[in-house]
Amino acid sequence: MSSMGGMRLFDAHCHLQDARIAAVAPRLIRTAIDSGVVRFSVNGVSEKDWHVVKQMSDEYPSIIPSFGLHPWQVPLPLLYVTERSPNWFDTLMGFFVDTPGAAVGEIGLDKGSHGKTIDFTEQVEVFRQQLELAKELQRPVSVHCVRAFGDLLEILKQTGPFPAGVILHSYMGSAEMVPELSNLGSYFSFSGFLTSMKEQKVKKMLKSVPKDRILIETDAPDGLSNFNKESLIPVCEEDTPNEGDKLASLNHPANIHNVLEFVSMLLEMPKEEVAELCYQNAVRLFSYPGSKVKSEV
Repeated sequence: MSSMGGMRLFDAHCHLQDARIAAVAPRLIRTAIDSGVVRFSVNGVSEKDWHVVKQMSDEYPSIIPSFGLHPWQVPLPLLYVTERSPNWFDTLMGFFVDTPGAAVGEIGLDKGSHGKTIDFTEQVEVFRQQLELAKELQRPVSVHCVRAFGDLLEILKQTGPFPAGVILHSYMGSAEMVPELSNLGSYFSFSGFLTSMKEQKVKKMLKSVPKDRILIETDAPDGLSNFNKESLIPVCEEDTPNEGDKLASLNHPANIHNVLEFVSMLLEMPKEEVAELCYQNAVRLFSYPGSKVKSEV
């Protein structure tokens, strides 16, 4: 597979270390690079996978590592906030000392079906600690937010602004909140989950985002949502039938082309223009001291 139209793409948020796809990650990376994906921001979610993210980033120059404690994670879900060890923050700090080019994430707030099983006060405590760490380290931070945008905005106002950037990953909030969030340093990263929203609402929200704050992502291995499965690139083209069936419902970075198509359609812009715009935004965001990303804008 050759790069599609010579476009440069940057997957602003994914989880190649996820146990569901980690074994085939080398092939997924190769497939994505062949399709034009130049860089991947790979987000750790718990003490159990930070070392895997670090190993991947050491092995692949295209991977930008991020370390953070997510409120929960599929498939069980595992409630990482409540199951964290007493020394979790010291462990997290150790990874940033050992990996000076790392960003912060994925962290977050969640009042959805999974998040409501976790005491929200505890979520906020863990979230604030990591948010303040990102500001201290002058690193971008990738944030998960479900049904808690009012709380998020209030916390960002109290602790911000964030000149290094806050990545609101898989953003599905309102258009009305965009200006305040943007003024605090937020970037808005869009994934396949957009297709689960009403098209007119998505269009209004996308058009409210400043052009220099738009990113695209896959959130792989999740994030396929309502995409036409026939338009997706297979998880691994050389998979055996049994392996292919097992992985068929999972996402991977090469499918960022589907996100690009959808976002471009709603913005009424050529996909080549949107691809380059999002790529430049991501490179600028991740070009902090110590990062692998040099200024490629």
